[in-house]
Amino acid sequence: MVTERTKRSGFIEAASSLYPLILVAAAWEMVTRAGLVRPIFLPPLSQVIASFPDLLGNGEILSPLAISLGRAAAGLAIAAVAGISLGFLMARIRWIRWLFEPLIALNFPSPKVAFLPIFILWFGIDHMSKIALVVTTCIFPFIIAAEAGARTVPRAQIWAAEMMGTSRFNILARLILPAALPSLMSGIRIAVPYALVSTFTAEMIAGGGGLGGGLVYAQRLFETTTVFALLLLMMLTGYLIDFAVLALRRRVLHWHEES
Repeated sequence: MVTERTKRSGFIEAASSLYPLILVAAAWEMVTRAGLVRPIFLPPLSQVIASFPDLLGNGEILSPLAISLGRAAAGLAIAAVAGISLGFLMARIRWIRWLFEPLIALNFPSPKVAFLPIFILWFGIDHMSKIALVVTTCIFPFIIAAEAGARTVPRAQIWAAEMMGTSRFNILARLILPAALPSLMSGIRIAVPYALVSTFTAEMIAGGGGLGGGLVYAQRLFETTTVFALLLLMMLTGYLIDFAVLALRRRVLHWHEES
């Protein structure tokens, strides 16, 4: 009985979360079918969905999607390693925090896409300029999340561990990192959409393949159905990745979620 009740509640929760999307999809289809908007500006949703098999067969989805995800993942990984390391150092060493805090406060609000022409000048229009933009965009959430998480560990616990002869590596791995995990997972959830948006935007501006480049190319040819198909694919990709991050958070932080 408990299992059936749990399944029923899970189904109701999933249906309620999808309900707004269903309403938007129905409104989109009705507006276009009623002729209130010209198809060149907004094609019917059913027509957009029906175009996916052709796009898959023509290689206009899987290969560009792989390119975009590869760029986003590479930039996200570099930003995570650099940002988490710097955040932990800022939480532990005063002069490092004194040195980097003004730089972070100055650069975090800046429009990162403005750096793209510089990165193209330095690295060209291929992968590296896009990855550099993702790193520049995503490193700040990791720094802030890592520093905030590391600061949740009371200094008395760190001093006690040092007095007992615990190495700095073990203090980091067994004390600071577990305490910072909730904050780090929040930083990951913030940084992942940043990585996707930065990648798609860079591809739209600079070309070089990927979903963003394919979308702009379709727009130039007035292939509106393809434009909306790629746009839906971008949105679905972000939704599924965010769902995976939340599932990972629940699995890794089950003790924190329960508390």
